[in-house]
Amino acid sequence: MTPDASNSDAALPGLRRQYHFRPGPRGLRAWDVHRLIRLTRGLPVIDVLLAALRELDQPYWFSPEDDAPTPRAIVAHVQLMDGCDLRWPIILCADGGVMDGMHRAAQALRLGHTHIRAVRFGETPPPDFEGMAPADQPPAARAPSV
Repeated sequence: MTPDASNSDAALPGLRRQYHFRPGPRGLRAWDVHRLIRLTRGLPVIDVLLAALRELDQPYWFSPEDDAPTPRAIVAHVQLMDGCDLRWPIILCADGGVMDGMHRAAQALRLGHTHIRAVRFGETPPPDFEGMAPADQPPAARAPSV
């Protein structure tokens, strides 16, 4: 079976809980990635050029306020990359930004791929939380974005 949003419910219990964070006009916005996966049902899977993913050229996993790109932190991300399944499409918001799947995108780049499977929202869904720091969100929301 090729993974896609139509069979995602069976895989969700095995996925680590995570949230996608992005700054917004009223503070930090957070999306539950499990909810995003469910919302992608019915969206077409497309091939996207890795060169078009702007996050691959930004400090995506590390921020000056919170995280330092220590060797240990980098190894943790490489381990997540090694464990990912490139058959699952990444999730893009309406403007093409990565909402889920940065480890898959980085792994595809590392392996020399030029494209990655993706689904893209026509309209970005509203966040689950807005204006709250990750530490102030419910405990399930404290997982890092990927």
